[in-house]
Amino acid sequence: MICLVSNLLAGAAGSSLAPPDAAYVKSFERWKAKRIESLKQNWLPLAGLFWLKPGVNSFGSAPDNTVVFPKGPVHAGEFDLKGNQVTVKLLPQAHATIAGKPIAAAKLEPDTAEHETVVEMQSLRFHVIVRGTRVGVRLKDIDSTAARNFRGLTFFPLDLNYRVIARWEPSDGNKTVDIPNILGDVTHQRLTGTVVFQLNGQELRLSDLNDDPSKGLFIVFNDPTSKTDTYPGGRFLDTDPPVNGTVVLDFNRAYNPPCVVTPYATCPLAPKENRLSMPIPVGEKFDRAAHNHD
Repeated sequence: MICLVSNLLAGAAGSSLAPPDAAYVKSFERWKAKRIESLKQNWLPLAGLFWLKPGVNSFGSAPDNTVVFPKGPVHAGEFDLKGNQVTVKLLPQAHATIAGKPIAAAKLEPDTAEHETVVEMQSLRFHVIVRGTRVGVRLKDIDSTAARNFRGLTFFPLDLNYRVIARWEPSDGNKTVDIPNILGDVTHQRLTGTVVFQLNGQELRLSDLNDDPSKGLFIVFNDPTSKTDTYPGGRFLDTDPPVNGTVVLDFNRAYNPPCVVTPYATCPLAPKENRLSMPIPVGEKFDRAAHNHD
């Protein structure tokens, strides 16, 4: 374990890093393993995102379909979009199922519903997503070479100076936050509250973007490291629910949005309230060269 700590802190000699103890390193490694597994299960296998046109959209792997899947049945069926409701009709050769049961037609509940409908077709899985006025079909291939060949994640050295206790200031419910996303849309979300904390002698504030703080906070933030070492659109940070007016922010666990590993995600970007002027040189890094190469 001592060797692991030394490796994580390599290159930090002569700095003011606050080194973690072995228990913290073990906890961090568990968290990182869960993150990698989530990417392999949920994001790396994505194989397409198709925005539907009103009316009938034929789909399958043949190029004469409106929606062309990268693999699967040549002609699988059609999506019918009315308003923001999608019905799927499937041809017999699709051999499609929902919850293990063969289907010929079904209304598809989107990801914004309590329980989204997932259609299974050979190694493919697809469901409907709603983003603003857009309605689309997101496709996953569980036989994904991207997931199998994933090279892992790169992080800054751990530094407990960036694990801070913040004051939780609940909102009065009358303020909103404008949250842009990678599609160019802006969502106006009710502000639940703000975290206020000290870092390197400076007071900083970040807005929570979660709907229910009692289930934990979700923060999307940007800082000057985005110009060189981290994702330009910002990073994500999850916390436990605030307790007695305080909450722990551990920026060592700041992580990249899923759009870093797939073009088929619709990631939120840091709102203007969460664009920090102080660098946060911990957490997950972003490899520009590899991303541009891909």
